[in-house]
Amino acid sequence: MKRINCIIVDDSAIQRMAVARLILNNSSLNLLAEYGNAIEAKNGLKNHQVDIIFLDVEMPIINGFDLLESLENPPQIILISGKADYALKAFDFDVTDYLQKPITPERFDAAVKRAIAKYEQMHFPKEEEEHIFVKSNLKKRKVFLSEIKWVEALGDYIKLVTDDANIVVLSTMKAFEKELPSDRFLRIHKSYIINLDKVERFTSKTVEVKGMSIPLSRNKKSELSDALNNF
Repeated sequence: MKRINCIIVDDSAIQRMAVARLILNNSSLNLLAEYGNAIEAKNGLKNHQVDIIFLDVEMPIINGFDLLESLENPPQIILISGKADYALKAFDFDVTDYLQKPITPERFDAAVKRAIAKYEQMHFPKEEEEHIFVKSNLKKRKVFLSEIKWVEALGDYIKLVTDDANIVVLSTMKAFEKELPSDRFLRIHKSYIINLDKVERFTSKTVEVKGMSIPLSRNKKSELSDALNNF
């Protein structure tokens, strides 16, 4: 992941230097600029793509809260203050964290870790795990493919055996087989479809799936072997 761009806004040169040192010691951060007051910072935000502002609360003329209120779409904010009194108000602004001076490296890194987690959620949202919907007991039910161990024929129905439950669905094996990705599932017998990721071992006659021995058709052995080798 690229380094996260940040700026420091603090009227104290000594405090800016202290925070800058912490930033430079953190490989996840890229310090773009330092500003001694809110007006400079607001102008600087027009010229930089900023992900985090390390913002001092107590500054003359325009304090940290005033600056926050003036920003339409503020980046993540890590507020800094010498007083604990502002902590409650800080979280009314949905800040990422609140650091009280003097800032220890451990506390600083914890705040940055939280900011990185939020950054990744915003910029790299996780895709929802692959799933299908099946109709069981007159209701549509979401089933994650990774949870299916095997599918078993039950006359006019099929049974999905998952990590948590057995789900009976009105369907033929042939029709349901088409619903499953062929690179993850294989029909090894007229009555069984297995999840290749759940296979523990197999012989010429059976396949062991999570402790269950499932019959293997003679003409499916080589296909199973190839599928597992390519999985």
